[in-house]
Amino acid sequence: MPSIYWAADSTVQYNSILTYPQTGMGQVLHLFLKPEVKVCNHAVNGRSTKSFLDQGRLEAIKAEIKEGDFLFIQFGHNDEKKEDPARYTTPFGTYAENLKIFIDVAREKGANPVLITPIERRCFEADGKLGPGEHGDYVRSMKQVAEKENVPCIDLYTKSREILNNLGPKEAERLHVVVEPGIYPKFPDGMDDKTHLCYRGAVQYCAVVAQGLKELGGIYKDILLEF
Repeated sequence: MPSIYWAADSTVQYNSILTYPQTGMGQVLHLFLKPEVKVCNHAVNGRSTKSFLDQGRLEAIKAEIKEGDFLFIQFGHNDEKKEDPARYTTPFGTYAENLKIFIDVAREKGANPVLITPIERRCFEADGKLGPGEHGDYVRSMKQVAEKENVPCIDLYTKSREILNNLGPKEAERLHVVVEPGIYPKFPDGMDDKTHLCYRGAVQYCAVVAQGLKELGGIYKDILLEF
């Protein structure tokens, strides 16, 4: 059976007690997979396509990934940060170019790249509906890259917006880390409770990814349990 390598940010990363109760999707993906499929989670908090590449993290994946494996590529949250030149990318410029670098590495090694659009933040407005958020151009760019490069793209962004709007502002909190006084341990500086997932949220959104793989069929469906 193949392995799944996941290159992404804090919405996917594996968390220890230091960031509890934050839970990344990479921690729960195995719930949907056949037992012999291994998840190699390279996602790290705060990374964009640019900083992931600059820090040599794709090179670490390249050294391990093999023919028949999968590379899940999921970025956007930190590529948007204009105030941080170490992370910022332009959606239809450097972001798109970087995505192609990830795709090319996977294909060079005989692996199967899969693009996954970023989850939406809990960006509810006064009327109780989600605002436009900041992901829009990055999602459109990723879809364009997917079409141009003939790469599968799972649109987690659109589905996550549907889920959040259906839940509404209060119920949607159950999918995310909500900082409460007195809860152990101390939350790290910069914890954004409108972005980071708790266990329930990680499972909810991983179910969307798994459904997307199921709909793709073939080798993508073959790694899943029957559900």
